[in-house]
Amino acid sequence: MLVSAGHAQDNAARSARQPVLVDAIIAVVNTDVITMKELNDRTQIIEQRLRRQNMQVPPRDLLQKQLLERLIVNRAQMQLARDLGVRVDDTMLDRAVARIAEQNSVTVQVLRDQIERDGISFARFREEIREEITLQRLREREVDNKLQITESEIDNFLVSSTVRSADAQQEINISQILVRVPENASVQQIADRKKRAEQAIEQLKSGGEFAKVAASFSDAGDALTGGELGWRSPARLPQLFVEAVEKLAAGEIAPLVRSANGFHVLKLVGRRNVGGTKAGVSSVVQQTRARHILIKVSQIVSAAEARRKLVELKSRLDNGAAKFEDLARLYSNDGSASKGGELGWIYPGDTVPEFERAMNALKPGEVSQPVESPFGYHLIEVLERKTEELSRERQRLVARQALREQKLEEAYEDWVRQLRDRAYVEYRLDEATR
Repeated sequence: MLVSAGHAQDNAARSARQPVLVDAIIAVVNTDVITMKELNDRTQIIEQRLRRQNMQVPPRDLLQKQLLERLIVNRAQMQLARDLGVRVDDTMLDRAVARIAEQNSVTVQVLRDQIERDGISFARFREEIREEITLQRLREREVDNKLQITESEIDNFLVSSTVRSADAQQEINISQILVRVPENASVQQIADRKKRAEQAIEQLKSGGEFAKVAASFSDAGDALTGGELGWRSPARLPQLFVEAVEKLAAGEIAPLVRSANGFHVLKLVGRRNVGGTKAGVSSVVQQTRARHILIKVSQIVSAAEARRKLVELKSRLDNGAAKFEDLARLYSNDGSASKGGELGWIYPGDTVPEFERAMNALKPGEVSQPVESPFGYHLIEVLERKTEELSRERQRLVARQALREQKLEEAYEDWVRQLRDRAYVEYRLDEATR
């Protein structure tokens, strides 16, 4: 059929006036909305992060489904943080970005260039980091600081710890996938969630990489970082997990585990002997006498500058050009500076993990390379070590710390589940993609 020039122009004009979808609401969470652009931005960031970590990227549709649920949970948490006045200012954010650059051995500008080359707005990247820090501070306030350990729990733990004395010589590493089950779930909901967990196991047994399957299926906070819990003594893991992997060889998958929070798919990454008694609770413990020089990272002193200063100080120590205690008095930003950096006798668990790991790797008289911790950068010198009987009071303190580690993740997942269940959520993804 022939179309006149005038008719064709009218059709073109009408097409030009047709609205073009730039963005769309894909979910409503309480009083906020999540848009398609937010989901696409988050997907792009996560895909780039997984590639940088040499992890397999799940199919985009599965990843986006997981990320939408993560956005919903995060949005509910951010609303609570806002209501409670938990905020991260620009100074704290600048320090965090500087630490990320330092960990990647680049400047902030180089980090920015790399991110923008990947097609990600640096402003968007900064907001992602701000959100992560906000959620961590919210968790500390609402979960970590409220976790209660009773005296009777400590009594029971100490009794069982003597029975499991062999565990004190061993650490295990477990990876997990959590398929969360809502509170007061129906029989059908429980069956559906169980089936989802079983599908994850099927993929793993068919050769799927655990990190990729975790990114596709897991509702846990560590889903996008591989689901690995890290090396811990059995006393510092949920007993359900320990029992599930007890008879497994490294690399094997445990039968499905059910907890109050949902279904857990567990893989035993490995076991290792640690020697001594630091991994468990024992009446005998090794103590370390140490000193340090701390350079704090601030708006004035960048992470790179703090590290560079300590490298310079270590060089002076190695050359015999200065004494440790003199440099500590001159340069350390810690309260121990007036004592030449002396920290006294340190028990396992007294310091942050980063400091303790570096300290434990040193021989008496040896000085570390610069060590990063949440407080800044340290030079650590071990002066001497000794083994002694733990007082009853100290045993109870160690037991309390172990019980906190054992219960924290479960308490956090329970808190997240309750927050998610209370939130009003309306899905509009199907409408937006029609």
